[in-house]
Amino acid sequence: MDRIRIRGGNPLLGTISIGGAKNAALPLMAASLLTSQKLTLSNLPHLVDITTMVHLLAELGVAISMDGNVSNGGNFGRALTLVASEPVQKIAPYDLVRRMRASVLVLGPLLARWGQATVSLPGGCAIGTRPVDIHLGAFKALGAEIELKEGYIKAHAKKGLKGANILFPSVSVGATENVMMAATLAEGETQISNAAREPEVGDLANCLVAMGANIEGIGTDTLKVTGVSELKGANHEVIPDRIETGTYAVAAAMTGGDIIMKGTRLELLNALADVLAKAGVEIAGDGTTVRVRRVNSSLKGTDLMTEPYPGFPTDMQAQVMALLAVADGVSMITETIFENRFMHVPELCRMGADINVHGSSAIVRGVPTLSGAQLMATDLRASVSLVLAGLAANGETFVNRVYHLDRGYERVEEKLSACGAEIERISDG
Repeated sequence: MDRIRIRGGNPLLGTISIGGAKNAALPLMAASLLTSQKLTLSNLPHLVDITTMVHLLAELGVAISMDGNVSNGGNFGRALTLVASEPVQKIAPYDLVRRMRASVLVLGPLLARWGQATVSLPGGCAIGTRPVDIHLGAFKALGAEIELKEGYIKAHAKKGLKGANILFPSVSVGATENVMMAATLAEGETQISNAAREPEVGDLANCLVAMGANIEGIGTDTLKVTGVSELKGANHEVIPDRIETGTYAVAAAMTGGDIIMKGTRLELLNALADVLAKAGVEIAGDGTTVRVRRVNSSLKGTDLMTEPYPGFPTDMQAQVMALLAVADGVSMITETIFENRFMHVPELCRMGADINVHGSSAIVRGVPTLSGAQLMATDLRASVSLVLAGLAANGETFVNRVYHLDRGYERVEEKLSACGAEIERISDG
């Protein structure tokens, strides 16, 4: 099993190219099931989760071809063309779905286009329950019959889906995407209230519109989707990954570095930029690049609370906790999205961090420096937070179980090494 070795203490200086957003690419790939025509997606990152979705869609009869690398302002990513013929079996099997929670996003398109779907209950990072009942309740409102049997969701809509008014009990990115895709082919009008507003949701909506969907309210918490009889093919470029951008921004800040990130946009980072500014970090953008550097010799503690977009993203909580662990003063982090997303705390404490968890909040008392240690990654964002801590720590840090990292970060060692980090992947065979 691979692990990562880091010798900390080097300021990160240089340029990093940001890839396409994983959390945008996965639903976009699932949207290929809504049409028999070609959907070409460019700027896809080369990640384990993308490969898993490729395998799942291939299992469902989607013909997929890779057009190679494409370059856009220094941003490199794959371009995939997907053509969805009718699958022999409309089943998303456990062996694939268990690896990635986003696999449940094929449910809406399958149900909308063919009136039936069987999808395994999903897996993914162990950061909370993230129940699919919000998805299923919405599909029932659209006229589907749902049965949970032997670990599978079995859905039928023999007479097709019908438009409905749907009010989500809580904001859910996945449910918003799943239901929005299904509603594009439903009969009549569907209104989705309390919809997620994340940029990745807007990216999916814009792609669906390019495919011929009728969607109003993009970027707001109320979406109105008027169903059409069929969708067509389209060409679409995946938006930059704001979480990858934010992660390298934190890396620059923690190491006292100066990094320019190409192929990304500052407006995707507003809530994070506010927190970093309070911590003494300078962050600026010009439309296609973002520059990050530490303003003062030391970082300052600050408080934050994770919230649905446009609030502070839960996917940046672990990284910023690592930063605040070496900031002056006391900080409080409150996690409101997932109930089990402090699993990185014991590992940071092994490095000398002073962090106490009280329910959904963590009190972080900054220490002058962290020390290298043997660490165990528990989930995707926890993995990269430990890498960041290692970059700023004294001595050597080893991060084990880095397969989590490969689900969401492309060529992380290569990108960091190019900016002066001493980091390498070690394969134990």
